[in-house]
Amino acid sequence: MIILTHSKFETIFLVLNLLLCHLASAQLNKILTHDAFPEHKIKLKEPHLCDKTVQQYSGYLDVNNGKHLFFWFFESRNNPKEDPVTLWINGGPGVSSLEGLYFEVGPCLINSEGNGTIFNPYSWNNNSSIIFLDQPTYTGYSYGGDDVSDTLTAALDVYAFLQIFFQEFHNYAKLDFHLAGESFAGQWLPVIAFDINKYNHNHDSIRNLIHINLESILIGNGLMNPLVQFKYFPDMACNSSYGPVLNHSTCNQMRKDCKKLIKLVKKCYDSKNAIDCMNVVNYLDDKIYQPYKIAGKNLCDIRKSCNYIYSNDSSACYPELKDIVKYSNREDVKTELGINSSFVFHSHNRAILNNFRYSGNFINPIDIYISSLLETNIRVLIYAGDSDYKCNWLGIDAWTKVVHWSGTKGFNKANITPWITASGNYSGEFRTFKGFTFLRIFESGHFVSHDQSVSSLDFFNRWIFKKDL
Repeated sequence: MIILTHSKFETIFLVLNLLLCHLASAQLNKILTHDAFPEHKIKLKEPHLCDKTVQQYSGYLDVNNGKHLFFWFFESRNNPKEDPVTLWINGGPGVSSLEGLYFEVGPCLINSEGNGTIFNPYSWNNNSSIIFLDQPTYTGYSYGGDDVSDTLTAALDVYAFLQIFFQEFHNYAKLDFHLAGESFAGQWLPVIAFDINKYNHNHDSIRNLIHINLESILIGNGLMNPLVQFKYFPDMACNSSYGPVLNHSTCNQMRKDCKKLIKLVKKCYDSKNAIDCMNVVNYLDDKIYQPYKIAGKNLCDIRKSCNYIYSNDSSACYPELKDIVKYSNREDVKTELGINSSFVFHSHNRAILNNFRYSGNFINPIDIYISSLLETNIRVLIYAGDSDYKCNWLGIDAWTKVVHWSGTKGFNKANITPWITASGNYSGEFRTFKGFTFLRIFESGHFVSHDQSVSSLDFFNRWIFKKDL
């Protein structure tokens, strides 16, 4: 009889993981390196999926500590030699950026059977080359290494990836570069942008660094500063432009609970203690999210109902997300992308979310990074679908008004202006001053580009080409 101890299980798991890594690597046909990042390398493949009309690259950023971060690049459909480059990262943390690809801004969508793709005419790669990146490790197709539970560590890997990628594809490096994403990307993107900006101004400290032409960041329904944003849950649930979605007694109780929630956030910020910060998340789930879920409402869209009994993530409300998982686990798809056939893809990894919650890194304010970017002339677009509950536009609007930078007063005095799309639709409202813009998008929830694909492409194209909304 063989008895497997815990240590033996760990050894077996490690061996299997290394075998999977070796098998996956065998499918990738080019290796990219950079002298300044000896612990990082990119393994590259050229797939032919999703949009066969454009040049594609997929593969892994491999890090010496065993991390393997998956990416997928699509050239612009229009003019890849001159159109800007955009890096898209989803939130969660732990949500695959393939969700953003297949569900929102990518060149294709998944059909209802989950066995093929549909051309997306409103993809953001119409006029921008775009990279989708699964990070941190254990997100989507990414795997291996130590668990990452803070944004700073994740940002360094992304910066190394960009340097290696642009060194190989120097034709893209000369173009404008944008960072985009949604939800917890409100935490990722400002830190990544800060790192890029910092190293752009300190080339002498590290040899052979490429100047990345960081032009802007775009954050959709983002989590930026909970101390400000969390105050607006009762207003969104009980007094939004869509009308109340909770009954009177529940609304009154939520207002009381929200006051205590804000006190807990302040305690977390003051103590910087992981337990105090975890208490915020537990209270948020119990007192703010749970009554809303019990009422059968969709956390991502107050206009819609949702049954959370069988799932604790957005796949409960959006069946299309299950189709993405089915398609991403097809053996022929994985082979084409350079993924080992036995790898199991999950679009949401709740363990990563819990790691960030337990570490106290889930509710950090990122104002200082936004301020730094604005002061160095990096444009910032904060956009929000106005029917989202969990990252609602009321709280985001309030946050944009208190970000401390040289243009704070000018931004707050700026007029709220109707946003009329190229097709003539009154699709939202915006406030802008210098390089800072807040855009409210009508009739859209958390997934703006899914709900309003035409309007989404309109504001994206205007923004990246520096045109007025």
